[in-house]
Amino acid sequence: MVNDRIATQPMVAGLGRDFERLWRGFAVSMVGTFLALDAFSLVAILVLHVGALQVSLIAAAGGAVGAVLAVPLGTWIEFRPKRRLMIRADLVRFLVLLTVPVAYFADALSYPQLLVAAMVVAVADIVFLGASSAHLKGFVAQDNLLAANGRFESATWVSAAVGPPLGGVLIGALGPVVTVLLNAVSFVLSALCIRSIEVPEPAPPPRPDATSRLVQITEGWRTIAANPVLRLLLCNTVLVNTLIMATAPLLAYLMLNDLAFTPWQYGLGFGVACLGGILGARLARPLVRRYGQRKILLAFGVARVPWLLGLPFVQAGAKGLLLVIAVEFGMITCIGIFNPSLATYRLLHTQNDKVARVLTAWTITVRVVTAAAIVVWGVLASQTSTRTALAIGAILMLVTPALLPWRRDRE
Repeated sequence: MVNDRIATQPMVAGLGRDFERLWRGFAVSMVGTFLALDAFSLVAILVLHVGALQVSLIAAAGGAVGAVLAVPLGTWIEFRPKRRLMIRADLVRFLVLLTVPVAYFADALSYPQLLVAAMVVAVADIVFLGASSAHLKGFVAQDNLLAANGRFESATWVSAAVGPPLGGVLIGALGPVVTVLLNAVSFVLSALCIRSIEVPEPAPPPRPDATSRLVQITEGWRTIAANPVLRLLLCNTVLVNTLIMATAPLLAYLMLNDLAFTPWQYGLGFGVACLGGILGARLARPLVRRYGQRKILLAFGVARVPWLLGLPFVQAGAKGLLLVIAVEFGMITCIGIFNPSLATYRLLHTQNDKVARVLTAWTITVRVVTAAAIVVWGVLASQTSTRTALAIGAILMLVTPALLPWRRDRE
């Protein structure tokens, strides 16, 4: 277990004014992201009229190709000032997303453009995530990391609760690309908030001279592999996220195409359920204080599991919408408790000069496997049915608790 001190670096005491600036930037970008939840998929369905497989390929392209392109970036992120990288990643996402409404209004939007935009945004996402996690560890005192991660988790789920239904209403009123435009603007606002932080940023760690480029690139994976708990948590995260994300485009296709739900109803189903994430994020810190981090990781790692079993039974009408809300609310509440605990554990058990590489390796691994699974589930749905593919994902979810760190001697 490693808890390096950042002895001579400036650090926010508590969660003060500069943390609020950082948090506001995160929050506004989350609002934009969830306003545009599944925006590329919705544009593909509503504007380009593609099938279930093509919808899945959009999500897969962003995950897989973007992640592969990002493989060498962990080292690049690690040894550079993090705020500068976060701002640049925000501006790249703004410019790329802006091309979609421009092409739409010029009547030139195409499926390949959506694929390319998804890939570039995915690379910028990975850069931002790696830089922001490393930045947070040097920005917030260790005792406040769980509180900080809880604040970020709460912002995520508030945005998730408000964004999709509002996005659905905006799409219905103003057209299918309005949420993409608003998401682009949110990244500019995020960059401005980050730029306004006054406390000096901790200097990046010095680049080691003796190690090869390949060793530096793979350091994140090697660090995870050397820690038995991180190794299991990564495997568990990969499988859980894969099954949730692989079935998400299929649920969208089932609701919007087969069951004729409107975009605002689809957004409402997800948005109301995300109130569970707000509840979970608020419960995470007191639960960890009372029961300990290990028990919470195990308990809510299991509690996330059974909810997907309800999705194959969704029907048209109010009852079907209520079932989606109930299933997503239960699962998201458990995720809202689990995620801050996982994020805090991961930061506390990673050396300061390896945080960006570990987080980049983690993100790349999750996204590559998830992207492959999205394609597999798209093919599966096209060869069987959307409901069958959803059911298979729900059944496989039941095995994920086997990859939690049950043995105490792994601590």
